[in-house]
Amino acid sequence: MNKKANESRRRFVKGSLLALGGISIVPRHVLGRGYLAPSDHLTKGIIGVGGMGRGHFNYAGTKVVAICDVDTRHIQRSLETLGTGVKTFEDYRELIRLPEVDIVHIATPPHWHGIMAIDAARQGKDIWCEKPMTRTIGEGKRVVEAVTTHGNVFRLNTWFRFDANFYGMNTEVKNIKKLVDSGMLGWPLKVTVGRLTGFDWKFYWVGRTNLQPETPPKELNYDKWLGPAPYKPYHAHRTHGTFRGYWDYDGGGLGDMGQHYLDPIQYFLGKDETSPVKVEIDAPQQHPDAVGTWRKITYTYEDGCQIILDGEGTIESPYISGPKGNLYRGFECDIPDFKRKLAQFPDPAPQVTDFLEAVKTRKKFALNEENGHRSCTMVNMGLIALRLGRNLQFNPVKQEFINDPAANRLIDQPMRAPYTV
Repeated sequence: MNKKANESRRRFVKGSLLALGGISIVPRHVLGRGYLAPSDHLTKGIIGVGGMGRGHFNYAGTKVVAICDVDTRHIQRSLETLGTGVKTFEDYRELIRLPEVDIVHIATPPHWHGIMAIDAARQGKDIWCEKPMTRTIGEGKRVVEAVTTHGNVFRLNTWFRFDANFYGMNTEVKNIKKLVDSGMLGWPLKVTVGRLTGFDWKFYWVGRTNLQPETPPKELNYDKWLGPAPYKPYHAHRTHGTFRGYWDYDGGGLGDMGQHYLDPIQYFLGKDETSPVKVEIDAPQQHPDAVGTWRKITYTYEDGCQIILDGEGTIESPYISGPKGNLYRGFECDIPDFKRKLAQFPDPAPQVTDFLEAVKTRKKFALNEENGHRSCTMVNMGLIALRLGRNLQFNPVKQEFINDPAANRLIDQPMRAPYTV
């Protein structure tokens, strides 16, 4: 490294330490011989290689150097693809301590996301986390605090706010945001998310209420799979591909698809720094262990904007309803010649949508710990209302429910010892 590059690195490290009160762990690629030029590959450790984790082995610009899973079958299948030279672990804490790992990719069930993200942040790792970001609102708040304190780059892996056609809308979200920002639809707006507007809530992610205890398979460390979740006797339906149907680990179709659908709405409504003030539910009584279905969930913001989640697919409505116009499935609008008119307005502000660029330049990724926490809070608000079977009022500044101790107890749920955030 030349003298100029050394001086630049020293200024970066000194600035980071001063900003954090003199105590910090900075990423490997800005220190010493671990420095990476922009053209070099970043190293990655993946926690959870049962499905989603394996699907990201060949992410361009990265090299997998370590994997972790509590199921030896997943490790073996991964090694058949990755080959030799990759370190393997059953305990994620060993992986995140590896000095050669730049990025930790968390691809576990959601009940692990918060604690792993916080521990990885403390170890100075940049973080790629699958959705939903966290299983509770409290865990999300702690992730934001940890990433802010330690200066990590964080990516939540739902991409529709910045990439690809947005389900039934047949366009990228930036075009929807441009339309909303133009004011042509008026204000406040109502957004309806359901089968008739192009969104499937996947109600096959429901739990079973008649599980009988089974013996865990020898290849699975079930105690480590549970981790911070309450102990429940093993049954195959609780784990791997069907865990989403149980409150302890996820939240059914809303937990699975909620951030995919809701995060872009937060973005195009300009709500990334706040949350709804009310959530109302229309749903059957939920089982205390197994997630069920729901008919409708309504979120209302302080300014009157609403998001309607149509669980049964029966609400015939535009995707966005406004006092001056409506936007329909397929990016069709009832404002005459709206696309020509829309072209006269400025595009939304640019975002950093390349995660590796964000890591190398230390810039915030487009979907990061802060806006990701806010859209995940919406998911968790809905899940708490469903579990309690009632409507709830929410304070977006304090991030707590109003006059409802039972709801607030579900913001920070106990973790099984010895796990804690």
